[in-house]
Amino acid sequence: MVRMTGSQILLECLQREGVSTIFGYPGGVVLPLYDTLPQFPALRHVLVRHEQGAAHMADGYARASGEVGVCLATSGPGATNLVTGIATSFLDSTPMVAITGNVARTLLGKDGFQEADITGITQPITKHNYLVMRAENIAMTVREAFHIARSGRPGPVHVDIPKDVFQEEAEFEWPEEINLRGYRPTTKGHAGMIRRAADAINKAKRPIIISGHGIIWGDSSDELVELAEKAQIPVITTFLGIGGFPETHPLSYGFLGMHGMYHANMAADEADVVIGIGMRFDDRAMGRFNDFNPDATIVHIDIDPAEIGKNLPTAIPVVGHVKRVLPELTERLDEHDRSQWLGWIDKVEEEHPSLEIRETRRLIPQEIVRTLYEETNGKATLVTGVGQHQMWAGQHYFYDSPRKLVSSGGLGTMGFELPAAIGAQMGMPESEVWAICGDAGFQMTMQELAVCVDERLPVKIAIMNNGYLGMVRQWQELFYDENFVSVAVTQPDFCKLAEAYGIRALRIESKSEVLPAVQEARNYDGPILLDFHVDQDENVWPMVPAGAALSETIEMPEKELVR
Repeated sequence: MVRMTGSQILLECLQREGVSTIFGYPGGVVLPLYDTLPQFPALRHVLVRHEQGAAHMADGYARASGEVGVCLATSGPGATNLVTGIATSFLDSTPMVAITGNVARTLLGKDGFQEADITGITQPITKHNYLVMRAENIAMTVREAFHIARSGRPGPVHVDIPKDVFQEEAEFEWPEEINLRGYRPTTKGHAGMIRRAADAINKAKRPIIISGHGIIWGDSSDELVELAEKAQIPVITTFLGIGGFPETHPLSYGFLGMHGMYHANMAADEADVVIGIGMRFDDRAMGRFNDFNPDATIVHIDIDPAEIGKNLPTAIPVVGHVKRVLPELTERLDEHDRSQWLGWIDKVEEEHPSLEIRETRRLIPQEIVRTLYEETNGKATLVTGVGQHQMWAGQHYFYDSPRKLVSSGGLGTMGFELPAAIGAQMGMPESEVWAICGDAGFQMTMQELAVCVDERLPVKIAIMNNGYLGMVRQWQELFYDENFVSVAVTQPDFCKLAEAYGIRALRIESKSEVLPAVQEARNYDGPILLDFHVDQDENVWPMVPAGAALSETIEMPEKELVR
């Protein structure tokens, strides 16, 4: 065995876990680690401009590549700046390992300079966290952290290491095996429950599948397609489940929920058997729980038993990994002719076209997103922030493969778009990556433009610039008698800002400029920013008002159709 410092052990372990990229920001207590980094040239360190950006980049890297993302910060404010990104990862089940330094062991608990109880702070928003008090424990801790992050229901794991532990020497021994007695995710579904689920689906006249993020993390898109095609079951997705089932497939009916398709919401409310797969029946997707299709039999397939029955009563729970459960379920399903049920949904869609883009002289984001779809043939990766632009990116770009839409779902984190797009580009360097931004959210993390320049990343940045907190303005218009309070956003000139960083930028103010701008951006070898000045009053439709049921979905009012 070889003696190494704690810093050397940590970096050696990261290499052995397959890590190639670390998103971080240096500070006092992690200087011993940074001092050691040059000894490990295979590890690429990306210097962010704010630690929140590091967490979002690690998150975007993980979502686009399917690998564990890694971020690094110093103690105190460095560590607490990671919290929003860790919570984003936790709510959306992203595999991430967040590493922080802390004050020396002799100063722990004494309110030393830049000390924070980051272990206590992150406990509710991580799958697990560690405070490593001895260098000899680093290897096993890292091994366990990556195993926990990527197995079962994925999620973030936090590892906190005091400064003097980085400096301490210990014998390095790589643990080949992991034995966590209290952590045994169930991967094989219960045969009896799978049989019951199959029986219910075979007897159903109006079954529907709601596919979630778990299909994507479970690499089970092919298994889902096989199941749906055999039993002729229509598939709708959650917002984060978009791409888990090909959206141009005849059995695909879009996503449901607050701004989902009208016909998807109606189908979910009309189905006699609802099959939730790799999703958690959250309020954003299901609307008012008490009034969600009370007569339906709910089949819930998920790897996390804590989600079963949490929000809606589950008749048939199947706990297991979708990769293993779906083939067993498919094998037990009968082939069906469900043309009558599919025809009913088709008719609702025809009578209530959610994705129809009306004719208007104004520049509207829907047309921009649709142009982007047509020009990229649906092959690009879109990374969004949160708000109106997020919903339009989900509605008007059609995703036929997983990991092509990267967005903050559960936490709804504004400012996610740019750093997560950077992470996605680094995780999939050959992909065409577009950051679809709101003008307000972009300003929360726009300093990460510097990373695009430093790393020479060809990220395409499209800002839907309406001068408002768009979704907040929409709610104030519809539900607060147009009492617009603190919702107009003063902005810099985004083109001049980009140019100040050395990034090419274009300002687009008319419909005729959209296509040439998109084409120029796609042909440009490097980061480029497109500042789209869009209609300030445009709203997202359809919409399920907060606290309403899916059956109460409202469509675009007549007054907006002719605007």
